[in-house]
Amino acid sequence: MTTVYVGLGSNLAEPQAQLRSALAAMEEIPHTRLLRCSSFYRSEPVGPGEQPDYINAVAALETALAPLELLDRLQSIESAQGRERKIRWGARTLDLDILVFGRQRIDDPRLQVPHPRMAERNFVLQPLAELEPDLQLPTGESIRALLQRCPQNRLEKI
Repeated sequence: MTTVYVGLGSNLAEPQAQLRSALAAMEEIPHTRLLRCSSFYRSEPVGPGEQPDYINAVAALETALAPLELLDRLQSIESAQGRERKIRWGARTLDLDILVFGRQRIDDPRLQVPHPRMAERNFVLQPLAELEPDLQLPTGESIRALLQRCPQNRLEKI
């Protein structure tokens, strides 16, 4: 079993409900167990145009699935909850990103782990630090160090 951290985000169609529903769906992924979830955080949108604020969290999973198998399952959850991939970084009902997959470094056209933009996003690092403050990434970087260097965009624990 591998410990995996998944970022959750939503800014459409009752975002808190979207995250709760996604967590329930993750509990149903075969050979995978939801260990815990961070608090929910409200953050300003990153992306084009006027968008509502996001609700973000990070979930810790334990899985026997391979990285791309888990990605497929997470994308199925996104689709089931109405995710449309029209505009990059556009508003969305649900976004599920694999942030860390054990000690693995993955560079696949479909999946890069650790998540390549994680260091720029306090709405990812803060909930991840809440779950695992001493986490060391496979790159050798610590979550605490990344969080200290991260731009402090508006972020509110809810």
